[in-house]
Amino acid sequence: MLNFKANKGDDDDDDGNNEDDDDNDGGGDGDDDVDYDDNDNDEKLKALYGEDWAQKSSEQLMEPKYYKEIPEFLQTLPKKITRKTAKELSEELVKYTRTDTNPGGDKTFRSSYWPLVKCVTVRVPQNQLLQHVTLVDLPGNGDRNKSRDTMWKQIIRNCSTVWIVSEINRAAAEKECWEILTSANSLLGNGGECHYIHFICTKSDQFDDVDEWSTDAIRRFVLNRNEKAKESMRKEFKKLKKMNHFSFEVFTVSSKWFQNRKHLSLEETEIPKLQDFLQNLNDKHSETLNYVSGARGILSLIQGSCLRDVAGKSKDVCQELDENIRNQLVSVKEAMKAAEEAFEKKLSEGVEKSKRSWENRLKFFINPPKKRRGGFHRVLKCVVENDGIYKPQKKKEINLNMKLSSFLTECIDEEFRKTFPNETKCGPFNGAIDKFSLGTENLKKKYKDVELQLIFLKTVEEKMKTELNKIIRDRKKKIYCRLTETIANAMKECYENAAKFSGKDVLKNMIGTITNHVETLQDTMFEEAKKAMFFQLQILTKGIPGYLEGNLKTSIKLSLRTNYQSSPDVTTELGEVQRLYNELKMASN
Repeated sequence: MLNFKANKGDDDDDDGNNEDDDDNDGGGDGDDDVDYDDNDNDEKLKALYGEDWAQKSSEQLMEPKYYKEIPEFLQTLPKKITRKTAKELSEELVKYTRTDTNPGGDKTFRSSYWPLVKCVTVRVPQNQLLQHVTLVDLPGNGDRNKSRDTMWKQIIRNCSTVWIVSEINRAAAEKECWEILTSANSLLGNGGECHYIHFICTKSDQFDDVDEWSTDAIRRFVLNRNEKAKESMRKEFKKLKKMNHFSFEVFTVSSKWFQNRKHLSLEETEIPKLQDFLQNLNDKHSETLNYVSGARGILSLIQGSCLRDVAGKSKDVCQELDENIRNQLVSVKEAMKAAEEAFEKKLSEGVEKSKRSWENRLKFFINPPKKRRGGFHRVLKCVVENDGIYKPQKKKEINLNMKLSSFLTECIDEEFRKTFPNETKCGPFNGAIDKFSLGTENLKKKYKDVELQLIFLKTVEEKMKTELNKIIRDRKKKIYCRLTETIANAMKECYENAAKFSGKDVLKNMIGTITNHVETLQDTMFEEAKKAMFFQLQILTKGIPGYLEGNLKTSIKLSLRTNYQSSPDVTTELGEVQRLYNELKMASN
C-alpha cells in the first residue's frame, strides 16, 4: 500500500525544512557548500512531467492525464497493489520508490511517482517470523523532505531495535553510519524506546578469484575477515561514550551463501541469528499466554459468581485486599516522590549550567572562525527561517534549540535512563509498578471459596500493569522532549526577527539578534523549560497511584461486591482454558 503526500500542487511540501524540534545534538558545520532545494525540486518535477515541465502552467501540471496510473493521488487515497510474487511486486514498486526508473538508452519518457510517495507499506501474508513485528526501511540520517523527515523521527522514536546496514568492506570507516547514531541518540534513547542497536555488515560473501582457492581456505579467510570487521565496529562504538547504555551487536551476513552453503555453514552466514532475534521480538508465546490468561480471568469471574454463597468471607477478603492496596500504594508513592526529587535536583543543576555557559556553546555555532564563514550567512538564514532547525543535504541537521537545551538534557540524561529504562526487564521508577501486587496468591490459600474471583483479580492486576507500563513508555518520550520544545517556543520571536534581515551586515545582525534575545531571557527561559518538564513529570507521577487504586477497586467491586442473579455454568470451558494456561506457563518457565 502506498500513501501519498497531501495533494496541494507541485510537491509544495518539499521545501527541505524541518518542523520537528527534537532530533540530534544540534551539530552541523558552517562550510560554504550551502545547498538549496532548487535542484531537488527540479529533479522531482522532471521525474513527474519530463524535461519540459517548466514550460507548463500549474493548472496544466495538475491535469488528470499526468495521474492516470495514480488516480488515488488526486483523491488523497492510498494506492493498493497486489502481486503473487515478491519479484512482481518489486518490479511494480520501482516507479514509486526509485529515481533511476528509465532503462539506460531508452529515451521514451516514463513518469516516476517517487516524489509524491510518503511511505510504502508491504504486507507479507502467512509469515510466522514477522507476527507482531514491523520492519521499517528508513533513509539513513533523516530526510530533507519535511513530511518524510517528520515521519522518520516519529517512527524511529517508536523502534525497540535499530539495524544499520552497510557493506562489510567499509562499515567501520563509513562516516554516515556513525552519524546516524550520534544524530539520533536522543530519539533512540530517552526520547524513544530503543534498546538494541545492530550493525549488519552485508556482502561478506564477496571474494575475488574464488576458483583459485579451496573451500576450506575461503572459509578461513572469510571468517577471519568477519571477526576483524566486528572487532573494528565494536571499537568504533565504544568511542561513542553517550551511547554505551545500548545493547550493541554486529552481524556479518551472506545471503548468497545462506541460499548456497558451499563455503560457509548455515549458522556461519549469521542470517539464522537475525531470524532468531526477530523470533524473540515476535514473542508469540507471550502474546498467546496473555490472551489465554485474559480468557481464564473472565471465565473465573463468571464461574465464581455462579457458585458464590460466601457473603461473610467476601467481606473479609475485600478488607484484606483494600489493606494490601493501601500498603502497596505507599511504596509506589515513595518511588514517585524519589523520582521527583531527583529530577528537581538535576534540572536545577542544568538551569545553572545553562545560565553560565550558554554563550560559549552558542558562539561556537553562530559565530564561527573567519575561515569557516564563507557562505555561513546563508546557513544561518535557513536556520532562523525554519524556527532554529535546518537540514543541509547529506549533512547533520542543525538544531539551535537543542544547542540551547543541551545543558539541561545532559544533566538529566542518566537519571532519566534510570527512571525510564528502555530495557523491558527493568521497569520504570525502579520497578515500583512491577513490584506492585494485591497478594492474591497468599489470599487464595486462605479464602478457598473465592479462589476464582481472586484469579480474576490477578489477571486484572497483570493486565493493568502491562497497560500502565505502555502508558509510561509513551509519556516519557513527551516529557523528555518538553525541554527543547519550551526553548523553541521562547526563541520563536527571535527567529522571526532575525529572518527579516538582508543585504549588508546580514550575518552580523542575525548573530546580534539571537545573542541579545538569549541574553535577555537567560534568567527565565531555562527556568521555564525546567518547570515545563517537571510539570509533565508530576502529571504522570500523581496520576499513577490513582490509576492503580481506581482500576483495582472497580474490579474488586465487580467480582466480590456485586450480586449476580444468574450466570452460566462455564465449568467445562474454564477447565479447558486452565489446561492451556498451565501448559503455556510451564513452557515459558
